[in-house]
Amino acid sequence: MATCIVVVFFAMGSSQAMKAAWVEDMLALIPPVAFLFAQRRARRPVDAEHPYGHHRAVGGGHLAAAVALLGMGVYLIVDSAMGLLHGEHPPVGTVDLFGHAVWAGWVMIAAMAYTAIGPVVLGRMKLPLADTLHDRVLYNDADMQKADWRTATGTIVGVLGIGVGLWWADAVVAIAISMSIIRDGWTNVRHASGALMDAQARTVDGTRRHPLTEQVDEALEEIGWVHSSHSRVRDMGHVFHVESFVVPHAGHIADIDDLEHAAQVARDLDWKVDDVVIVPVRQIPETFTR
Repeated sequence: MATCIVVVFFAMGSSQAMKAAWVEDMLALIPPVAFLFAQRRARRPVDAEHPYGHHRAVGGGHLAAAVALLGMGVYLIVDSAMGLLHGEHPPVGTVDLFGHAVWAGWVMIAAMAYTAIGPVVLGRMKLPLADTLHDRVLYNDADMQKADWRTATGTIVGVLGIGVGLWWADAVVAIAISMSIIRDGWTNVRHASGALMDAQARTVDGTRRHPLTEQVDEALEEIGWVHSSHSRVRDMGHVFHVESFVVPHAGHIADIDDLEHAAQVARDLDWKVDDVVIVPVRQIPETFTR
C-alpha cells in the first residue's frame, strides 16, 4: 500500500480523480493501523477497572476508521463538485521519460493499473481471516482493498476522458469515488456504533444476526432439565458476552452444578463465547423475540 501511495502521488498531477484515488489509498492505511492498536489493547487481561476485558478496543478502532472515511469522503465530494461547478479544466501535459516526451496521462494510467492489483489480492486474502477472528476493523480494511479495482478503473476512465477533450469526466469520476468512500464510511459508522451501543451481535459484515445466538439456545435446550432458552448476545469486539434466560422443566430446581454445566455447554460451542451468564426464570420475558 505504501508503494501505491507514493506512485499515485508522483503521477497524479492536477487530476481530481487521481487526487481522490490518492486520498482513498491514504485512508486505506487507517484500518490496518487501528487493527494493530486494537489487537494490542484487546490482549490486556481483565482487571478491576475493566471486568469485561479490553475487547471493546476493536469496536473503538472500527468506529475511528469509519469516521475518518466518512469525513474525508464528504471533503472530497465537496472539493470535486466545486471544481466541476467552476468548470476547472485539469491540464495534463507531457513528461520527459527516458529522453522521450510522453503524455502524462499514460503515466497516470500506468500508476492506477499498478494500484489495482496488490490491494485486491490482499483484500481477498484478509476477508476469511476477518471472519475467523470476528474482527470488524480487519473486515473493513479487506472490503476497501477488495474494491480498489473500481477506483483504479474509474480513475483511468477519467484520465482518458481528459485526453479526448471531456474535461468534466475527471471531476465526475472524482465525485463517484468520493461517493464510494462516503458509502463505506456511513455503513461502517452505523455498524460500529450499533455494536458499541450493545445491539444484538451480528456477523462481521453486519448483514445479519450472528448464528451463535440461536446455536447457544439450541445447545442449552438439549440439556435435560432445560425446557426453553432465550439468549441475548453482546458483541464485545472479538468475543461475545452471553446472557441466557432458561426455563427449567416443571418441578426441577436448577442448582449451582446445573448452571455451571449449562454455562460450559455454551462456552464449548465456539471460542468467541467468552463470558456466559445463565439465568433461570419462570418464563421468557415477553420483550424477547427469537
